[in-house]
Amino acid sequence: MTNIIEVKNLKKSYHDGKTDTVALAGVTFDVRKGEFMAIMGPSGSGKSTLLHLLGLLDEPTSGHYRFNGKDISAYSRDELADIRNREIGFVFQAFNLLPRTPVVENVKLPLYYSGLPEAEWHARAEKAVNDVGLGHRMYHEPAELSGGEKQRVAIARALVTDPDIIFADEPTGNLDSKSGKNVMSIIQHLNEEHGKTIVLITHETSTAEHSERIIRLIDGRIESDEKVKHRLSAEDEFVK
Repeated sequence: MTNIIEVKNLKKSYHDGKTDTVALAGVTFDVRKGEFMAIMGPSGSGKSTLLHLLGLLDEPTSGHYRFNGKDISAYSRDELADIRNREIGFVFQAFNLLPRTPVVENVKLPLYYSGLPEAEWHARAEKAVNDVGLGHRMYHEPAELSGGEKQRVAIARALVTDPDIIFADEPTGNLDSKSGKNVMSIIQHLNEEHGKTIVLITHETSTAEHSERIIRLIDGRIESDEKVKHRLSAEDEFVK
């Protein structure tokens, strides 16, 4: 199976005018198309920095990153922005939904910058909302939704452009246990039934065990890269 991500000796440092802070000290790994991978590590380990680099939200200090077979250094900023919008979906801990805006309109937002025909937007947004089981909330506003439902809207928004890969940054961090399990069930379903590549950032082992593989970071370096021996089942986790 081909790789969607190839990272070699990727480094990232931040300079505050006096000192350099090393966030990533050189990481190397691949992610196969259709794989579900989790990245774990304590606060300050570099996992959020790595997510930002992989999601083309930031640039590495050095090293090589190939996305879908092409080195990202070969792209212009406009080309990177286009890739980010059309081929990558993001799900964040804080939901980032527009208030006083119906669910279907929140989900439609990435389509404004997608280059896809406007005539397709509403149907695409409706399908994405239905795919996460929120058809009955299509025209509700975020204030009328539970935390779990808000995160499902965020997942639908990540799906609406039919991206190659979804980056999920602590998607259960603001949720209770039941809602968190349901959200992870949906994300795992997207991987297993729809073939979406998933890269998940989490500090929770129970969340990471929905994935096939876990990379653990310590001080900006990979401590371990192992397959999940007892992967949690999406069907077992869903709580009605």
